[in-house]
Amino acid sequence: MHVRHLSLIDFRSYPEAEVALAPGITTFVGLNGQGKTNLVEAVGYLATLGSHRVSNDAPLVRAGAEKAYIRAAVVRETHEQQLELEINPGRANRARLGRAASTRPRDILGTIRTVLFAPEDLALVKGDPSTRRQFLDDLLVARQPKWAGARSDYEKILKQRNALLKAARTGQDRGALDATLPVWDEHLATVGANLTYARLRLLRDLCPFIADAYDEVSAGQGDARLTYRSSLHVKLSDELGSGEVPPVEEIAAGMHETFDQMRRAEVERGVTLVGPHRDEVVLGLGDLPAKGYASHGESWSFALGMRLAAFQLLRTDLGTDPVLVLDDVFAELDAGRRARLAAMVGDAEQVLITAAVADDVPKALSGKRFDVVRGKVSAADGSSEGQTGPVVGNDEDAGDAIPPVPGDASVPGA
Repeated sequence: MHVRHLSLIDFRSYPEAEVALAPGITTFVGLNGQGKTNLVEAVGYLATLGSHRVSNDAPLVRAGAEKAYIRAAVVRETHEQQLELEINPGRANRARLGRAASTRPRDILGTIRTVLFAPEDLALVKGDPSTRRQFLDDLLVARQPKWAGARSDYEKILKQRNALLKAARTGQDRGALDATLPVWDEHLATVGANLTYARLRLLRDLCPFIADAYDEVSAGQGDARLTYRSSLHVKLSDELGSGEVPPVEEIAAGMHETFDQMRRAEVERGVTLVGPHRDEVVLGLGDLPAKGYASHGESWSFALGMRLAAFQLLRTDLGTDPVLVLDDVFAELDAGRRARLAAMVGDAEQVLITAAVADDVPKALSGKRFDVVRGKVSAADGSSEGQTGPVVGNDEDAGDAIPPVPGDASVPGA
């Protein structure tokens, strides 16, 4: 799997950009603020429908524009597919696969898969539990896109249940609580148990890759472990923490039991205290938790190991490599970690790298290079490939661009 061509319209700093890509290593070099990360962010957005830098879509649209477009030609084995996303802040986004009619963005998940490592990933070790939950859930969706729907359903049910608990806490409708809360308990337990079960299976499959990746990137300096800490009652939580994966029905029953135990506390606080949204993934180095005990270098190794483990798991599961994105990470690593990382990723089908200084990237990862200066993308060898704006040059170059879908007024240039 690789991206052959990337097109942007009004995305971040780019009024328009056309970048011809290829398998192997591609590096975007430019000082901070020049727009290099915007390019790989666009690729990541196509894969996950989210940004690794911001939590909402508004900053993704260029100032003064109403919407943004990301288009890509994605090659998997011998088949090429055109992919498009229209980003509309405050309104529903739109997506398109090939020349078909517009579809829900969620329906394009799985067309392209990425694993992205960025400086923000240090929060996987040092940050809040929500960061680690998101890592697990994002990987779950990358592995099986159907889980995007389960996550969305769970969030909607949780919102409704919290609204009911909040109303009961303020005394607005305590009578409705006894009649209605069991219904929401059932919905939340059903969807939540399935999500928890999927996370546990994923963690079971991921842990061996975590141990191996951390061992390689740290040169054998520790024993990396992941443990699931559940918000369910103590007996079941201990079972899950030991690595057991009980049947979904047992997890759902455990959620109902814990709802009963926590009912008074939930009403008093007006919030749901039980479920996957309260669970934690605990990172450990040997017998000690990584958070608070790991050194800065160990924390970087752990975060990098988690991303590399995700890459190896998807490679094993899917039989094809996801696109690996290394966003401005080499500047954060010492020489030893740089070299070990380069050795681990050099055989990936497509690696997209950003760097402020070209010399930060190990020579083992030499390949195609683009310079990014004030939002202008140009091939380092001076060719026309990667020009900001329409692709220029000979007919072969022009053929690399992604044509708009004929007859669709919603697509610029149609």
